[in-house]
Amino acid sequence: MADVRLVAPAAATLIGIVTCIKPDQLDDPTPCDGYDVRRLANHLLFWGPSLEGAARKETVPPPAAAESELDLTGDDWSAALPALLDRIASAWGRPAAWQGATHMGGPTELPAALVGGMVVTELVVHGWDLARATGQDRSWDDDLLHHVHGAVGGFAEQGRQLGVFGPEVPVSHTAPVLDRVLGLTGRDPNWRR
Repeated sequence: MADVRLVAPAAATLIGIVTCIKPDQLDDPTPCDGYDVRRLANHLLFWGPSLEGAARKETVPPPAAAESELDLTGDDWSAALPALLDRIASAWGRPAAWQGATHMGGPTELPAALVGGMVVTELVVHGWDLARATGQDRSWDDDLLHHVHGAVGGFAEQGRQLGVFGPEVPVSHTAPVLDRVLGLTGRDPNWRR
C-alpha cells in the first residue's frame, strides 16, 4: 500500500526540520495561524501519542483537556519530538495500521485509512510550517505531495468546520502541488516571517 511507504519520508523530513530549530527561534511566528514555533512543537508532542496509538488501534487520550493547559516543550523537547515522530512512522509503517477502523484519542471511530491520511498530512504541513518559520529550505517527494493533496481534498471542508483548517486560500490549479495542499489547509504558500 502506497500510504505505508509515504509515512517514513514525511516523518524523516519533519525530523530533519525539528533538529535544525534553534532555541532562539521558539517564539518566532509560523504560518499556522495562532501558533509560534514553541506552540506548534507542543501541538505535535501533545497529539503525537494519540496518533501513534491510532495506528495500533489503541485509544490514547491526549495528556490534558486542551493543548494550552500543558507545555511539553521543556529542555528535552528537541530530542523527544524526533523520537516520537520515529515511533509514529514505525507504527503507521505497518499495513495493518491502515486497515479497519481506529480512534484518534477519543471515542469516535474513524476509518483507519482516513486517520493515516491525516497523520501524513500533519507531518508534511506542520513540517512546512516549521521550516518556513525557521528559514529552512525543505522539499518533499512528488508522490508524497500528490498523496497528501488527495487526502486533504477529502477532509479539508470537515477540517474547516472543526476549526482545524482556516478558510481556503485560493491557489492556481497549475501551482506546485505543495502550494495547492497549503491553500486547502488555509495557509498562504507565499507566507514569510
